Amino acid sequence: MTLIENLRAEARAAPESGIVAVMNRGRGRDGMIPLWAGEGDLPTPAFITDAAARALAGGETFYTWQRGIPELRQALARYYVRHFGKSFVEEEFIVTGSGMQAIKLALDAVAGKGDEVVYLSPAWPNFAAAAGLAGAIPVAVTLDQSGNGWSCDVGKIEAAITPRTKALFVNTPSNPTGWTADRETLQAILDLARERGLWIIADEIYSLFHYGHGRAPSFIDVMADEDRILFVNSFSKNWAMTGWRIGWIKTHPDLQQVFENLVQYSTSGVAQFMQRGAVVALDEGDAFIVEQVERARAARDLVCAILAETGRARFTVPQGAFYLFFAVDGITDSRAAAFDIVDRANVGLAPGTAFGPGGEAFLRLCFHRRLDQLEEAAHRLAKWIRTA
Repeated sequence: MTLIENLRAEARAAPESGIVAVMNRGRGRDGMIPLWAGEGDLPTPAFITDAAARALAGGETFYTWQRGIPELRQALARYYVRHFGKSFVEEEFIVTGSGMQAIKLALDAVAGKGDEVVYLSPAWPNFAAAAGLAGAIPVAVTLDQSGNGWSCDVGKIEAAITPRTKALFVNTPSNPTGWTADRETLQAILDLARERGLWIIADEIYSLFHYGHGRAPSFIDVMADEDRILFVNSFSKNWAMTGWRIGWIKTHPDLQQVFENLVQYSTSGVAQFMQRGAVVALDEGDAFIVEQVERARAARDLVCAILAETGRARFTVPQGAFYLFFAVDGITDSRAAAFDIVDRANVGLAPGTAFGPGGEAFLRLCFHRRLDQLEEAAHRLAKWIRTA
């Protein structure tokens, strides 16, 4: 028996990232325009990094609160009051070592070996992979796609539920599709979860990257205090902090100790000096978020206009997040297409095959970058589309 055969089956089955495979193909090429990863091109702003640097220089390098320093949990409560219009307290928040860890801890809390977790697909692949690592079974329910855009049929979610189902994972606004649930859809999903006694893991990381009026609808708008909802989130997108690896869980105060224990036995907390930067991001970063969203809106409109001119690109203008998920007439293998685009157009995209059922024919483009670079990338892509 080989070494790898002695590992847990769940570890052996963890999939290679289909996004990273394309990134590895194109890394280091001269003139490459990388639109494959889910991040913008702006570094973390100085008002955030300076706060972290001061704390680091001041010696804040010791063990700290497992659940997050009080100042950060209080800042999270203030942030939610501003953006969600209800009263929140620091006991509702747990600081995690990234949004990914928040998802992992939420899964650890509600699902284990043999349990099923239903999620909407196409989806960011890390959730299904994390569920598999926990021994749970991820069950995909595909969003519907038509000329009217992406939509969620709650009846399909209901049909996917079995006696083994423990939770529903809902990401809205969605990575990669940009689908954004309206309040009525969120209410219908919540009603279903209540009826079946299920948890909801709500990934609302892009709620402020919404191109309608204000933030996107949230489960917070329709829930009651005792509903079984775990909100997972991250500092990565709103404040250009992808490399910091810091996030949070919002949950009922009664569950705070449980989640503190889960943090203790995984990472034992987030560095205190990093948390100081996160406090400032929350308290002083609203204007930066507005600027980022408007920048992304202009970028979205530019890319959509150029690709639409080809007559072969099929897409729905995204309502939220900062990705264009598009298909090209005649192209069915998006993985092969992504490699060909790297080679012939020198543009990096993520293949739709990486995002699970319903995404196979699509490509994901992150448009959260400066306009001149995006314009060049879009024209290269348009040329590729016309000759593919």
